[in-house]
Amino acid sequence: MRLEDLGYNKSFEEYKNENNLEGFEIGRVITEHKERYIVKTADGEFEAEITGNLRFTAKTREDFPAVGDWVALTTYDSNLAIIHKIFPRFSIIKRQAVGHFGEIQIIATNVDYAFLVQAVDRDFNINRLERYLTICNASKVNPIIVLTKIDLINKARVDEIVSSIKARISDIAIIAISNSTPGGIEAINAFIQKGKTYCMLGSSGVGKSTLLNNLSGKTIMKTDTISESTNRGRHITSYRELTVLDNGGILIDNPGMREVGIADSSGGLEITFDMITNLSKTCKFKDCTHTNEIGCSVLEAIENGELDKDSYENYIKMEREKAFFESTVTERKKREKEFGRLMKNYKKDIKSKGGKNNLI
Repeated sequence: MRLEDLGYNKSFEEYKNENNLEGFEIGRVITEHKERYIVKTADGEFEAEITGNLRFTAKTREDFPAVGDWVALTTYDSNLAIIHKIFPRFSIIKRQAVGHFGEIQIIATNVDYAFLVQAVDRDFNINRLERYLTICNASKVNPIIVLTKIDLINKARVDEIVSSIKARISDIAIIAISNSTPGGIEAINAFIQKGKTYCMLGSSGVGKSTLLNNLSGKTIMKTDTISESTNRGRHITSYRELTVLDNGGILIDNPGMREVGIADSSGGLEITFDMITNLSKTCKFKDCTHTNEIGCSVLEAIENGELDKDSYENYIKMEREKAFFESTVTERKKREKEFGRLMKNYKKDIKSKGGKNNLI
């Protein structure tokens, strides 16, 4: 397999040459599991770890490799490898780390398009869909909405769901499919381009693994039967994995996400809720929170029926979540800076007392 088949392009080649990485193998991380990685190169797949220096200099989780990354590595005959450098990423899909305030979890990197997968029978939720859109917009990844399991409801209900999406979300492609029929797979294949990377985002049981198997034409991800009590497939995927499809597209599957915490620092909310963003420009006060101010254009639009109230409430919720996340990040960085200053003064004090070697 050529590196170009994995998405390697001129920009990555230029970076390799500019940073004198000719002596290393180049590969792409296709699987990540507890800080051990499977990296695919032109010569095969290698189980890899990062160098001690990479681990020591890492300040956040974003400094570690993730599925989708291009890396420079040294390979060995035993199919083991050491990762020395991570190439710059042109996109990073990320969210708040579950259970760790102020920290980031990387979902995938170097992604061109994201399939936002929701099952129409019970999983469908426009508020969650707007969360996925915000993550994509913040990451500069093009979203495509995929509605699965349409065979479980009637056509009138499918049309109703599609109409409800278009009423709140504009200019995004929507594909309604059944994983049990070939027509849906053909519709998705029409969007897949050779050499481009696609990521699937969605909750557990919406049919992502079945979709991956159908797109690849073989069983890559194990799927389970539908639960009679919930009418949902049981969660199977437990790690991220990159797969090259027969048509040349590159697809990353992900574990189902119960929580989609917003970690937006790139204007994703403003893009997702562009109508609110545009309305806010004509509010009476520049620091308008759009909650109770007199002269708020956003509140006036809701009263006039120009703005969907549910979409507005979802925006306010995510805006507050974003503000809390940013304040948590700021507080954590402040504590780390204070600790660094304390350690620096401590080392200086030990050195001045002639006890430098006593510091552990």
